[in-house]
Amino acid sequence: MEDEKRINRVLAYQAKQLDEIEVLDTSGIEERIATSERLLSELGYALPPNVTRGSSMQRAILRVPSWDDLCAGAEQAISYEVEIEDLFTAEELKENALAIRRLNFEYNQIHKLDKFDIAIAVAAGLLAGAVDILLVGIPQKTHDGLKAGPLSNYIRDAFDRRFPPEEMEKLANSKVSKVPFDAQDNRNTAEWVEGLSAYYHRLLSLGHDPLLGFVFGVADILTGRMTTIDKAGKFVSQVMENYADRTEADIFAALAKQVAHLKSDMTTSMGLPAPMMGLFNLLQFGSIGEYEQTVTEIVQGMYYEGYDFIHFCSMSVSAMLIEVVVRMGYAIKRIKEGSAVKDAIPISTNHEKMPKLGTMLFTAHSAATAINAGKVVFTENPMAINYPQWIAFAKYSYQQLKWGLVTRPALRDRFVLDTIDTELQGVYEDIDLLFEEVTDGRILMLPASANSL
Repeated sequence: MEDEKRINRVLAYQAKQLDEIEVLDTSGIEERIATSERLLSELGYALPPNVTRGSSMQRAILRVPSWDDLCAGAEQAISYEVEIEDLFTAEELKENALAIRRLNFEYNQIHKLDKFDIAIAVAAGLLAGAVDILLVGIPQKTHDGLKAGPLSNYIRDAFDRRFPPEEMEKLANSKVSKVPFDAQDNRNTAEWVEGLSAYYHRLLSLGHDPLLGFVFGVADILTGRMTTIDKAGKFVSQVMENYADRTEADIFAALAKQVAHLKSDMTTSMGLPAPMMGLFNLLQFGSIGEYEQTVTEIVQGMYYEGYDFIHFCSMSVSAMLIEVVVRMGYAIKRIKEGSAVKDAIPISTNHEKMPKLGTMLFTAHSAATAINAGKVVFTENPMAINYPQWIAFAKYSYQQLKWGLVTRPALRDRFVLDTIDTELQGVYEDIDLLFEEVTDGRILMLPASANSL
């Protein structure tokens, strides 16, 4: 801060010195010198051969003051505090502010969606919403099993073909898939697990979660435990002594057993829960609907009615469709704008590398999520919630919020400062050229010692 004040005072001092310099009119001086030389030659006077116009018999000495000398002179000449704004006129300050606003506008334009970007994002969102309503549907229990929309039915049938129930039953009875966290009631538990039953044990046991299972399930297999969040929201991790023969000592063997067990449960009547669905057992609050149910009770009812991992995969199609449509549209547009193919590949949502992609994905997922919210309100059925779509919306909302509040202002400031720095480099180059011209043919006397800023 003190150094900045000294620099401002020195600049004010030098500006004052420049204002006091009397500007001489040197226009036509070269022509008058040439005329005088011709006149002397015509009168018979011979010009000295060793004197060249514009040169001196003695080299001038140019003394460069030290920084301390400049500061001392500035202290004597300028007795008041100098702010950087004091060095500019009101008109110059106005021009500076206008230049900054112009640079901010240029940066914002780089990241602003045009009508084609908006059209791509909105079209992707509407398409995903239509797929969710018309093709995914809402699962219902029928005499022929769980049925929903055409797409959901196709995907469920594909799972049945890939994991035939007969083969999965054999696998479930095999030792390679037996795990310690598969207790279906409290007969073999040391600590009571509220709600543990054949219907809900997969929802309560974290080892059955398609995502969390690779952490809690593998840990349970290695330690012979069962980790649950029961219907009352209580977290219980207990040793299953009756299932001690189902443990593994090697982590890779535990991973293989975890995969085999999840595979055997995939197409059962009460299949695997959706990823992280068991964590909703912690949400013991709310008074929703006609029966004033808590969030936990709503989610447990959804699982019982068929909102399982296979239906989660069916719902994921609409969210994946947005990713494909938006990213392909973004890449095609960039290529048409002249970008190289490798630069147009829309993998990253980093706003520096792909300026508009993140905003387009956020817009598309927002539209699809709004449509799904309308579907839930219209049907008054929580089974209509598109869980993967809401996860994607939450992810892109966080990224967009972080971008708008934190990242973009910092990057915009850096863009402005980099532009100013580039222009400043040009000024420095002009100063160096001017200094070379001034010191040409002169003896340059530098200070014996100079303090750096």
